[in-house]
Amino acid sequence: MGVESAVVELGVLIYPGAQMAAVHGLTDLFGVANRIATEHQTTQLPLLRVSHWRADADEVPVRVFDSHPGPGGALAAVLIPPSIAGFSAGQAPSALTQWIRQQHASGAILGGVCVGSVLMAESGLLNGRSATTHWTSAKQFAERYPAVKLNADKPIVDDGDLITTAGLMAWAELGLRLVDRLLGPSMATSTARFLVIEHSDSASQCGSNFAPILGHGDPAILKVQHWLQGNGAVEVSLTAMALQAGLEERTFLRRFRTATGLKPTEYCQHLRVGKAREMLEFTNGTIDHIAWTVGYQDPSAFRATFKKITGLAPSDYRSRFGVSAPAVVARVEQD
Repeated sequence: MGVESAVVELGVLIYPGAQMAAVHGLTDLFGVANRIATEHQTTQLPLLRVSHWRADADEVPVRVFDSHPGPGGALAAVLIPPSIAGFSAGQAPSALTQWIRQQHASGAILGGVCVGSVLMAESGLLNGRSATTHWTSAKQFAERYPAVKLNADKPIVDDGDLITTAGLMAWAELGLRLVDRLLGPSMATSTARFLVIEHSDSASQCGSNFAPILGHGDPAILKVQHWLQGNGAVEVSLTAMALQAGLEERTFLRRFRTATGLKPTEYCQHLRVGKAREMLEFTNGTIDHIAWTVGYQDPSAFRATFKKITGLAPSDYRSRFGVSAPAVVARVEQD
């Protein structure tokens, strides 16, 4: 008998007014990914278990659908679909926002589609973090949540443990991002091809965008990971990380590597390069400026690290995956 696949549960939230087309669309997308994954017998890929969680009034969400019923564990992700009718700030029930915070604290990735990002903002988890939302609610969003770094011109902001998208139909790209993380970029590409939907090929050609392991069950290390996501791993030290964890440095190093599979320095490098990839894809800032923004004082060190992780020089990455070329090329970037 073969070894049973690991099961990864993805929760889709159904709140009053939620777009059910997105709920069912995500369920089907993950179902297609599972089917394609089973055809690759040479690789033991996890099974994506999809559950629906209904939030009524001011009650804690309850599971109302389960694609693979069985003992429940911690959710690997919580996906918040959009609402055609819109979702007004201040309307989120406290039980719902508390549940969202609890899932995040347990290691779940949160993904908000369009105005679903409002629910994430209401929970307070987006404070100090980058996010996007639908253009029609951008002004109100910025006024109500001044602590959120709003990038409404970006279609998607993947900030590791918090992912927000701007379009009503962006649930497909959000779903593919999670397939990419959990099953690998080739599975995401194959799923997109089967469904005949667009998907950025940057991940398949340069490796997945950094997907930190969050469901390891070590709360002290998870606290540091959330802290690093919030500050972009800029100007951090081993001493500061150990202090955040409340651990002695040697103990922190051991537990961090056990939990994440990476040394703290490697983890920070992946985090910074991930943010640099996003800036190269969606902005026209110079490579030197991007290097400085993500925490590298030495642009040459940034270029070397970026190429080591992605296989491409920053300028080559931008020319291949950038959404738009600079209007004026003042000079040729030397990499």
